[in-house]
Amino acid sequence: MEFSRTDRVSGEIKKAVSEIINNDLKDPRIQGLISVTKVEVSKDLRHAKIFLSIYGEESVKQNALEGIKNAEGFIRRELANRIRLKFIPQLNFKLDDSIEYGIHISKLLKDINSSGNED
Repeated sequence: MEFSRTDRVSGEIKKAVSEIINNDLKDPRIQGLISVTKVEVSKDLRHAKIFLSIYGEESVKQNALEGIKNAEGFIRRELANRIRLKFIPQLNFKLDDSIEYGIHISKLLKDINSSGNED
């Protein structure tokens, strides 16, 4: 299977940003389980939308996201050290609730199945 340049770059950015967030950021607001679920890079490689899954209460999620957004400059510099690109893209962090949504749907289906068996 052939991957485009944007696919390869987004994969590299995903791996590097995940390592930076989990190992190098020292902001006390950034806590809990944080994973990079997806990275979308523009065709010109100037912008990257980074989707984060943050496990925890809503306040924990918002604090962690705020801390990560504040560390964008540091993350870009670290990215420049780890990935060889002519231009390091502008980073835009977004919250990805798809994993929690999937868990919620799974729980609902399980509840439906268990209540159906009681009849």
